[in-house]
Amino acid sequence: MGTAATPLSKEALRERVEESLQRQGFEISAGGRLRTPEGGKEVARALHKEAVHARVERAREGLARHEECLLGYLANGDDVEPAAIRPSLREVVAKSEDELLFRYARLHWSIPVSAGYGRRVRFIVFDEANGKLMGLFGLGDPVFALGPRDQWIGWDRTGRKERLRNVMDAFVVGAVPPYSQLLGGKLIGMLMTSTEVMEAFSRKYAEGVTLIRGRQADGRLALITTSSALGRSSIYNRLTMDGQELFISTGFTLGSGEFHLSNGVYKDLLAFARQTGEPSAKDQSWGTGWRSRREVLRRVLPQLGLSRELIYHGVRREVFAVPLAQNAREFLCGEHDELHGSRPPAAELFDYFRSRWLLPRAQRDQSFRAVRSSSYRLWPQVEDRRDPQEGVMDAGKL
Repeated sequence: MGTAATPLSKEALRERVEESLQRQGFEISAGGRLRTPEGGKEVARALHKEAVHARVERAREGLARHEECLLGYLANGDDVEPAAIRPSLREVVAKSEDELLFRYARLHWSIPVSAGYGRRVRFIVFDEANGKLMGLFGLGDPVFALGPRDQWIGWDRTGRKERLRNVMDAFVVGAVPPYSQLLGGKLIGMLMTSTEVMEAFSRKYAEGVTLIRGRQADGRLALITTSSALGRSSIYNRLTMDGQELFISTGFTLGSGEFHLSNGVYKDLLAFARQTGEPSAKDQSWGTGWRSRREVLRRVLPQLGLSRELIYHGVRREVFAVPLAQNAREFLCGEHDELHGSRPPAAELFDYFRSRWLLPRAQRDQSFRAVRSSSYRLWPQVEDRRDPQEGVMDAGKL
């Protein structure tokens, strides 16, 4: 495998790209476009498997030695008494044990989860009744252009440049077993809209000057966006409180990106880009590499005799808008100067979740009691010969 210091030759790199895509189940047409296997969520999970495995292996050096301790934060089914659950929302502090737990837990998703970039606010949710992890979510800087989001807001390019700083994107959202079996993913999504989250964002980003544009920072959070992991979401759809829809579907992505090349191939493509081209980002204050992974692919693939269209993997995601004010769209379009309305605190959101989803689900389905935290070990001990992928949590069921 190539490294940044020893890039592969053009011919070897092209062969590596083609072989990797075919191994994952893609076909490359005569016109250079990808044909994605037909099927539902199971096919999508299979397409993501190599990228997930690669991410787990990259994290081994930093986290494997802590795994025994971190597994202690995951509950067995008999540790959980639904009627006694008491969620506690905790902001993650850098270089803390909470951060290790956040990093470890996100490796268990059935798709490769980003670490977020730019501005970041991360939270973990504990069950105070037993001290176990219920779930987590992380907010990071949104991409500049996202068709379904921008159309829903009504943005033109000027408006987007002006108010994008008032939007964050949820790069990971979900519950961990056994809470996921109790519909805990819905609770984590609801907590993301709480007063506590808006206040944490304001504390962190209300002062100072933005790094790239040199403007006064704005600590008002008007909108959170997120996308489903595997096509149409079973968690966010119909997630309401007192008749109000919390997650609004704005459409689907085109199915483009680089996850299908993030199983180690992208590293070789980046090494080739560094050897053959000049980076596009030249401002020392925020980086001197390429502006995005997609830009690297668009530059390198044609040099290998491959089509730029290979960035279209065909796995579409449903995009959701989560407005945090009654006039979020008007504010983001510059029609209003202030945000109107307030969000409920976490305790109120949990009370609603408890009666609406948690207790009814617990009465209907006791399967959560069979969960054993040891089954989620990522790096088996010497005597344990199981496939590391066996313990991967299923984002589609969170």
